[in-house]
Amino acid sequence: MKDHVKKLARALYDSGCVKFGTFELKSGLTSPIYIDLRLLVSEPHLLRRVADALAERAEELSFDRIAGIPYAALPIGVAMALAMDRPMIYPRREVKQHGTRRAIEGAFEAGETALLVDDLITRGGSKLEAIETLRAANLVVHDVLVLIDREQGGAADLAEHGYRLHAVLTLTDLLGELADCDRISEAQHKEVLTYLARTSG
Repeated sequence: MKDHVKKLARALYDSGCVKFGTFELKSGLTSPIYIDLRLLVSEPHLLRRVADALAERAEELSFDRIAGIPYAALPIGVAMALAMDRPMIYPRREVKQHGTRRAIEGAFEAGETALLVDDLITRGGSKLEAIETLRAANLVVHDVLVLIDREQGGAADLAEHGYRLHAVLTLTDLLGELADCDRISEAQHKEVLTYLARTSG
């Protein structure tokens, strides 16, 4: 893991984005760790670092537009777009029944390739829903990019449908760095690793 990614892992913990306890996830799983990247909107310097780390991974990929998933990935996607000077769109969660009634906000051309961006992934459900919206507008999707892969089946879910997952950090990477720098105890580290082994898809 690169040094700047290690520093980013520590900064995410120090800012309160990484929490330990008992949490119910959107996927329905109960987890001893919760990653709250919605806090990034209140931490502009950290948001910029997150965007830079994602942009570094995105440079390896071929795409025409960044597509951020509402809601957590919208500020991340905007920050990435600014960092890379690349255009952004986003598939709406719900289509407005007034105005343009668009399913996708932003300008694009049919046949362009969209890089789907989100804050993290547990399972692939919400990513696949967003991809379907993009594909319905004749956009092409090959890759999904997240800051953190929780390693609970998301990569396999996407691969099953022909999509590739890319992540700046895995949950194992994050925990290892937090344990190495004494941000978390050995007991916390072991508890989450045991949980991951039990729920890894």
